[in-house]
Amino acid sequence: MGGRQAHSATQIPPPDGPARLRTRVVQPDERAARRTLRSQIARLARELADALVTASPLGGLDQPEAVGAEPRVLDLGELEQVRDELAERLHEARVTIARRADKQEDRRLTLERMLLEPGSYRFVRISRRELGEPGCGVWQVRPRMGLIGMLMGWWQVKLSSGCPLAGGRSIAAARSA
Repeated sequence: MGGRQAHSATQIPPPDGPARLRTRVVQPDERAARRTLRSQIARLARELADALVTASPLGGLDQPEAVGAEPRVLDLGELEQVRDELAERLHEARVTIARRADKQEDRRLTLERMLLEPGSYRFVRISRRELGEPGCGVWQVRPRMGLIGMLMGWWQVKLSSGCPLAGGRSIAAARSA
């Protein structure tokens, strides 16, 4: 027969083949779900960190309350909860940043109008912090030449010199005595 062997044509069905397939379809692959949730959590955490950095010059954001828990592996439901909480915090951070940026833009427009027409904005003050600028200065519409300028309608916009001087030891010693 020349080296060839005849194989029998009988097939043995795998034990519970369709039942095994059904159980695999019914139960989700937990590793893939965990991997997906962890990548979503990492992305949201990065975006939230970027939002915190962006909001820092605008006055910062509220920090979440600390949760004291022991280290453990989270199940899928807890991972979903962490993801949802991060998504909610990120949304709130973006809304806060947008609101503060709009407020700064309004203050900048007011300053531009003050510079163009100071007489319409008598005694209005806008701090550099409200404009999103560093420092302690304040833009203020004041009468030129004091009372005479106020009576004549001579108004000007001035920027204060900046932060007040530190008191030093003599003031602190006087207060404690």
